Amino acid sequence: MKITVLIPVFNESNTISLILEKIRENSILNLEIIVIDDNSTDGTYEILEKIKNNFEIKLIKNQTNKGKGYSIRQGLKLATGKIIIIQDADLEYDPKDYNKLINPILNNKADVVYGTRFYSGGERKVHLFWHTLANKILTLLCNIKTNLNLTDMECGYKAFKTEILKKIELKENRFGFEPEITIKLARNKNFFYEVGVSYYGRTISEGKKIRFKDALRALYIILFY
Repeated sequence: MKITVLIPVFNESNTISLILEKIRENSILNLEIIVIDDNSTDGTYEILEKIKNNFEIKLIKNQTNKGKGYSIRQGLKLATGKIIIIQDADLEYDPKDYNKLINPILNNKADVVYGTRFYSGGERKVHLFWHTLANKILTLLCNIKTNLNLTDMECGYKAFKTEILKKIELKENRFGFEPEITIKLARNKNFFYEVGVSYYGRTISEGKKIRFKDALRALYIILFY
């Protein structure tokens, strides 16, 4: 079965080659890799142009910086796999966890699978308290809204049946994608599973892109969208 990996990327020149190498290590999986460069200014796109044939990737370039949600929508247009995996371009999440993410779908138990960083059973870099607290609050509010019991709604590792994802009208351009897709999938009565994943979180000084305003936008989406 073909699995599409969507990689939205913005200014990750130090990590983009490394993450593609890690993805390629999943040699037993039939992977279609689509990278969406969100108008990077640090040479990321130029690196991707040089290595795209080596890694057999489909490459998209946004003409202006739009955000993660917009980039995912662009990548979906080219996706031909039966399952979609969202992969950040940094090294916070390890592609070794792909099998964990897709197994509930392959076994016809789930329509969508979320990674969780808080009950992984594997390696987890100790991260910032306030960032973790914000995640837990947003997850709690999203659970109240959807009547789900997710532990990590904001986790960047998610897998979906492609047919289900393509039926949903997505609008959020930035990190609001996470609560938006959760609420809309829950409304459609899709079956959710959750699996523990390894996590090696970055700080803002190390290149993390999400900001306080993104948490406020997520709160707005959950309460009023």
